[in-house]
Amino acid sequence: MTTASELRSGKTHKDENFPVASWIIHPRHRALILSFYNFVRTADDIADHAELSDQAKLGYLDLMEAELLGQGDSQKEAVDLRRALAARAMPPRHALDVLTAFRMDVTKSRYETWDEVIHYCRYSAMPVGRFMLDVHGESRATWAASDALCAGLQINNHLQDCGKDYRALNRVYLPRDALAEAGATVEQLAQPHASAALLKCLHALALRTETLLDEARSLSAEIKDVRLGLEVAVIQAFADKIVGMLKVRDPLCDNVHLKPLDLALSSAGGISAELIRRTLGRRAAAKPAPRA
Repeated sequence: MTTASELRSGKTHKDENFPVASWIIHPRHRALILSFYNFVRTADDIADHAELSDQAKLGYLDLMEAELLGQGDSQKEAVDLRRALAARAMPPRHALDVLTAFRMDVTKSRYETWDEVIHYCRYSAMPVGRFMLDVHGESRATWAASDALCAGLQINNHLQDCGKDYRALNRVYLPRDALAEAGATVEQLAQPHASAALLKCLHALALRTETLLDEARSLSAEIKDVRLGLEVAVIQAFADKIVGMLKVRDPLCDNVHLKPLDLALSSAGGISAELIRRTLGRRAAAKPAPRA
């Protein structure tokens, strides 16, 4: 049987829209974070695999879950994460939540409303932020702002890749009601340039995403760990830069990804602003902890 590792796309943590276990994070946390990333990346690549049947994809995802829970040792990423979590006495809940999202990717290709997209983000993106906070021993009161940031990052990615997702996977994360309100159709995602109606829809969704990112702006100040606070400030800067492009550009034909210079400048700006804020002692009020 082909292992999950052999189904990887080749994408690594260095190819993401945000830093993963970067030099900013304390070295004692990096191995655990990378184990979590490799598990999630492998499951994501399985859900997106061009040659696997839906049944095979779900079978592999079930196998990864089973081995994460201790039922076997054949899938390296699941075993590595299981052991890394056990060493820190951490439960696998966040990794299990992410598997729910990848099963949705296999079985669901259209979303009717913004709320449905946010529900997807609840499993695809929010658990990643919650995991990072748990690794650093942060309060669950930080989850609300983290959830907003992670959802914003996820929807940024949906907008960036909307054409590719439709052409390669027949998967559309743009809500049907938003498309209809703008007078656009799903089929327009196959075109080399967005129609005026589709562009109107995409820009409106970018504005909604910007609102999510605004809700997340208090997060770095709510975090006690200085290194994690700096990392979050960098991630926020990346997300702000990307959504700024998505508000005015056509992702079907324009570049809406950060170039190396953009990454460097955004990183420097985010770190500098957060260091100044912490030096001056300004604190943001934590939002209430979520129920989930």
